[in-house]
Amino acid sequence: MAFIKDHMWTFLLVINYSLAIFAAITLMLKKVNPTKTLSYLAVLFAFPFIGLIVYYLFGQEYRKTKIFSRKNVLNQNMVKQIEEEISIHTETLEDIQELLEEKSKLIPLLIKSEYQKLTCENEVKLIKNADEKFDLLLEDVEAAEHHIHLEYFIIKDDKIGTTVLNALAKKAKSGVEVKIVIDDVGSSISSKMRKHLKNCNVQVYPFMPVLFSKFTGKMNYRDHRKIIVIDGKIAYVGGVNISDTYVNAHNDTYWRDTHLRITGEAVKQFQILFFTTLDFVNDRELSVDEEYFPTIQMKKKIPIQIAASGPDTDWSNIMESLFIAICNAEKYICITTPYFIPNDEIILALQIAARSEIEVKIIVPKISDSWIAQYATSSYIQPMLEAGVKFYHYTKGFIHAKTLVVDGVLSSVGTANMDYRSFNINFEVNTLIYNKSFSQELLQMFNDDLKDCEELTLEMWKQRSSSTKIKEAFAKLLAPLL
Repeated sequence: MAFIKDHMWTFLLVINYSLAIFAAITLMLKKVNPTKTLSYLAVLFAFPFIGLIVYYLFGQEYRKTKIFSRKNVLNQNMVKQIEEEISIHTETLEDIQELLEEKSKLIPLLIKSEYQKLTCENEVKLIKNADEKFDLLLEDVEAAEHHIHLEYFIIKDDKIGTTVLNALAKKAKSGVEVKIVIDDVGSSISSKMRKHLKNCNVQVYPFMPVLFSKFTGKMNYRDHRKIIVIDGKIAYVGGVNISDTYVNAHNDTYWRDTHLRITGEAVKQFQILFFTTLDFVNDRELSVDEEYFPTIQMKKKIPIQIAASGPDTDWSNIMESLFIAICNAEKYICITTPYFIPNDEIILALQIAARSEIEVKIIVPKISDSWIAQYATSSYIQPMLEAGVKFYHYTKGFIHAKTLVVDGVLSSVGTANMDYRSFNINFEVNTLIYNKSFSQELLQMFNDDLKDCEELTLEMWKQRSSSTKIKEAFAKLLAPLL
């Protein structure tokens, strides 16, 4: 015992590196992306003990081990029937293919990968910022008759959160079914509010609870979606969480975000997506009833497809949809994202597009809400500029919108950032909209944001200080882990 006590540090290091070697072998056998593997290896061997903790928290590949499953919901007869009913006529598909030309490859890509069928009878309202979103949402909540379903990364019972939760509690008390799935890391609801919600028959389900949520902000496999389904007729999706942080009326710093209000057939896809998550967090056996999927007749015919990805999907649907959209651009690509930490595939696609004389414009915040994410984003800017990509720093405040417009015919609005975490780790959802009118509206919003941006030039960017470049290099090394 005395010998062990005298050599305790040596014994601990031997144990650490034995486990590190085992973890390294496991990583290599899993055939994880080489860049990601090297990042983990660097952390495992450069930081004793800390590296093992990082690997344990972030290195598990749930998509491969099938810990999350959608089968219980997708195999139910009601859901199968709904999926079969969501069909399109051959002539309608041909019209869309003529509109999109080669960009219509997205449609079969998503259908074949996760059975996300194209829906045509839809109307979409583009929402700028949280203030407008909550005005519309509270009206829809007040008018709800049967059910209100929420799946959110962040819900807080601050000013706007209390307003929304009280509105939901009031509807639940009147007999409307209210179910809320909240991410246990992102959300913060007081015990007093939880008790109030429970007394009013609001059902709240934490997603993957953790012991110390305040200290696990980057814990893996979080539910980063922001979905609301009301009466199976209305859906909300986008970048705006339920918190005062997003509401400009409650803040000094301007927060720029984008959200959607959707009515029509596409709502059924959001409903199914909600039930797959509810099934995972709910201990009881879930049965899906036809009352959650009412028939809706729409005057407008806006084609929409939902790209959902996470550890419960076999493929990285969102990353793949963005990749093929970029690859098939012919005129321009306009991207807005709060975090630009892309994988090699997206980097190469953007560089090739820019070098092929396709106009590529990307807006990111000048000041991020995460210093390491900001330096990681900055580390990718120079190679983008060298390829001809136009980069812009948003200076009015913080831009949190996650949007894409390609050639004025294809748009994407959703919850996914352009980074490793959104592509491969978190539960995300994007809405793909095949419509010229909507794309032009989103493009105009992008151009309006450019007025509050400063363009970055290669000459200016090269003048960064050495200390800044070192910080960027360190952040880029950790990029696959962010």
